Amino acid sequence: MRQLTINGGGINIVESGPPDGPAVVFVNSLGTDLRVWDEVLSRLPAGLRLIRYDKRGHGLSSLGPASRTIQAHSADLAALMDQLQIRAALVVGLSIGGMIGQMLAVTRPDLVAGLVLLDTGHRIGPASNWDARIAAVREGGLAAISEAVMERWFSAAFRRERPETVAAWRTLLERTPVEGYVAACEAVRDADLTDLSPRIAIPTRVAVGSEDQATPPELVQAAAALIKGASFELIEGTGHIPPAERPDLVAAIIRAQLEALRHG
Repeated sequence: MRQLTINGGGINIVESGPPDGPAVVFVNSLGTDLRVWDEVLSRLPAGLRLIRYDKRGHGLSSLGPASRTIQAHSADLAALMDQLQIRAALVVGLSIGGMIGQMLAVTRPDLVAGLVLLDTGHRIGPASNWDARIAAVREGGLAAISEAVMERWFSAAFRRERPETVAAWRTLLERTPVEGYVAACEAVRDADLTDLSPRIAIPTRVAVGSEDQATPPELVQAAAALIKGASFELIEGTGHIPPAERPDLVAAIIRAQLEALRHG
């Protein structure tokens, strides 16, 4: 774990694997940190250069002066990869992380060899929903929405069978800095990638949990349809956070994309 100074703020990163291995960069979702990928990493092949980071206002990264747009988050990721001298990486993004990955693929195509987009979209929800969520968080903190968020993050079966795990994720959410969470909400609220996504010109795999209530399958499938040649996969019986609920299947999707890139 270390801090990089990126665009005027501190960004927390964790890197593992050989520095000359194929690079895989992970971008976390709203209300989580880089630990959301923990169970996935152990299921990936050896020899990869694996980079995880906390986006601004989450985990151990500072909020920074300009982090309320997807463009700003994408600029952070580009600067991070430039500092680490990473080119042609596989970028794996979850939810808002998928939006950041899409933006990066268009604005800095030299950095991205391929994409895996999980439970994301080209536009997520009406602005009124985000405004209501922001108001609730400002008034009552993350605890005011955490129960509803857990229902979106995880399938009913997972919540019933793994209550201790769900409780840990709820604690993680509730400890997210309010301003960091609000800023990311504003970024998603104001993002519309409808015209940008068709410009993505790299291999892309898109997947979503069948029980996802935050970015429903029909939304994610519509986003995949905007990207030329993108594949779409449904992760059965899973909510909005497949890396936590079904890390085996997420790892299999990443392995398949790595193999496709290797032979492409």
